Amino acid sequence: MNAADYPAELSTERLRLRRWHAEDLPPFAALNADQRVMEFFPSRLDRTESDAMATRICEHFARHGFGLWAVEVQGVTSFAGFVGLLVPQFEAHFTPCVEIGWRLAYEHWNKGYASEGARAALRFAFEELRLDEVVSMTTVANERSRRVMERLGMSRNPADDFDHPKVAEGHPLRRHVLYRLRRAHDVSTGRG
Repeated sequence: MNAADYPAELSTERLRLRRWHAEDLPPFAALNADQRVMEFFPSRLDRTESDAMATRICEHFARHGFGLWAVEVQGVTSFAGFVGLLVPQFEAHFTPCVEIGWRLAYEHWNKGYASEGARAALRFAFEELRLDEVVSMTTVANERSRRVMERLGMSRNPADDFDHPKVAEGHPLRRHVLYRLRRAHDVSTGRG
């Protein structure tokens, strides 16, 4: 399969994970400027930086056929944030790899959307891409994202923890935890 052969969107009971539209840029910029959403990132993004990130996301889709899908919540919003897969652009002891990640606007937290969307992305990773493993990472203090990773059945070995090379040395968010999930895992239930 080449990149053009992969589906443009994934669906769940409540969510549509789709390619990005121009109308997504203003709400994406708003969530990237929200201190609550960006608490565990080195800085918030201004509109130019946010738009540049969206461009990189679209370029990733063109290159790989998958990426960070825009999240629509049926009957609620046409853009809640993103959930999806990406190939990290840095070197570490676990790269090359495919990472799963999410970023949702604050008003869409605590509704299970990150877990629901991530399960669909993991099914795609294991069933369509036939990946053996997917990883996820966050700064040590980001308990909310770590709980999502654990709900997905991902596991952490403290020996995998690392200093993120794209975060400045000495920055309090530099230390990251790494979670892994192997293909044999049942992503629909969160059980092995």
